[in-house]
Amino acid sequence: MDKRKCTNPFEVEFKPFDRYGSIIDKMSWHLVSFDKDTGFGSYILKLEPGAQSIPHEHTGFEEFIVLEGELVDSDNAVFRKGDFITFEPGSVHSSHTKNGCLLLVFQMGINRPI
Repeated sequence: MDKRKCTNPFEVEFKPFDRYGSIIDKMSWHLVSFDKDTGFGSYILKLEPGAQSIPHEHTGFEEFIVLEGELVDSDNAVFRKGDFITFEPGSVHSSHTKNGCLLLVFQMGINRPI
């Protein structure tokens, strides 16, 4: 039996982003292999223009690649299409986007809202 899954991040159905128990405005996601209980796996995250993540702390690594658009982190670092970003355990931040962006996220642990 084939256990392979093929996902095109530009052709998936997105659902409201509810990772922290309530929906965050202007953010949606498509779960690829992400397990909400363990915080492990991957998902595609879509941020509409003006979206803002909530401040949070990483208990494990989080990595993502910017597929489209631009994302600005709380320290004003700007991540653009093609950038691959790694947040180590203990990282604390939030992000926002002026014009929207699409990310492919690889999560290895629970994020704690702060």
